[in-house]
Amino acid sequence: MDAIGKQASPENPAPGADAARPAAVTSASATPAAMSVILALSLCHFLNDTMQSMLSAIYPMLKTNYALTFGQIGLLTFTFQFTASLLQPVIGAYTDKRPIGYALPVGMGFTMIGLLLLAVAGHYWLLLAAASLVGLGSAVFHPESSRIARLASGGKHGTAQSIFQLGGNFGTASGPLLAAFIVVPGGQGSVAWFSLAALCGMVILTWVSRWYGNYRKAAAGRPALSTLLNHSRRRVIFTLIVLALLVFTKNIYMASFTSYYTFYVIERFGVSVQDAQLLLFLFLGAAAVGTIAGGPIGDRIGTKSVIWVSILGVLPFTLMLPYADLFWTGVLTVIIGMVLASAFPAIVVFAQEMVPGRVGLIAGLFFGFAFGMGGIAAAVLGQIADIKGIEYVYTICSYLPFLGLLTIFLPRQARAI
Repeated sequence: MDAIGKQASPENPAPGADAARPAAVTSASATPAAMSVILALSLCHFLNDTMQSMLSAIYPMLKTNYALTFGQIGLLTFTFQFTASLLQPVIGAYTDKRPIGYALPVGMGFTMIGLLLLAVAGHYWLLLAAASLVGLGSAVFHPESSRIARLASGGKHGTAQSIFQLGGNFGTASGPLLAAFIVVPGGQGSVAWFSLAALCGMVILTWVSRWYGNYRKAAAGRPALSTLLNHSRRRVIFTLIVLALLVFTKNIYMASFTSYYTFYVIERFGVSVQDAQLLLFLFLGAAAVGTIAGGPIGDRIGTKSVIWVSILGVLPFTLMLPYADLFWTGVLTVIIGMVLASAFPAIVVFAQEMVPGRVGLIAGLFFGFAFGMGGIAAAVLGQIADIKGIEYVYTICSYLPFLGLLTIFLPRQARAI
């Protein structure tokens, strides 16, 4: 926490003040060119997360081909998400001080290599290596792209964060759908076709990196925005811990869906693998809708209000889910995905406004923490599923939104940067 431990002053500028300088240029309104950058980043987020979701989408096929246990499935998710979570804050903190112009296309390249390895892997350990490479691509992509989206936001940070995350949510939702109609019929080797999406993303991100480089040069002579903490160091650290616990709550529940929902509906209702993938698509698509709604609503009514509603408000629906029939499972799945997903843009913006000038570090911490908690949760829930059954997982996870009560400890409203 040393990176956020001091309040900045003219005599003692905060680390990363130089990196924050470009934001001063567009504090009033985003230009059409800047909006094009946000949309390009959202598109690349879509491509990035579509490719990443290939891993979890083909779990049923990998489980059959390699005779994997639920514990081994959980370890695959853990390897991917822990790699991303470990490196994201490190990369974000480093680039706050020393921005790297072409980090984004390089990160997408790691994802492409991981996909190609996943397509040809013939052993479980090669699957783990592929998962780690895909995780490395995420570690580079998320903090840097979140930083650039904020710079281009024109002060509408929640809206920009939602547009950026919308691409990721739709990508995550599309992965199972594409897997159901391309990878399942074509086999593991057909995953290689999705490396073309990575190549396309590298081209787009090269253009974004050039825009970012030119933007930094144009803003080099302008004064930096204030990097003074809006609250005491103790208050900031406590608030970040509370926000992290809220992310913990959200991502454990999300991990139960992304890793095991297909197995749950197959076992409980006897549906086919393709029908299970379509049900998962419903959940992830609803999460995408919730994501795009959360940011603009947060800009209007405040991020704290959005966090209240999205975490604690989903509780009645999660408690009903384990006892619902197939039809109502589908309905509740949509409601849960939409409401719960609206929290994350608000949480990220709230945290960034608590620590001005450290956009990359905060984005890396929270995106990384989200990945890490999802990975750890997947591994633990896999072990629970092996011991107690997959339905038991959804019973215990239904109580997690009670932790939304922690929102009461957040400051009334963090001030905008």
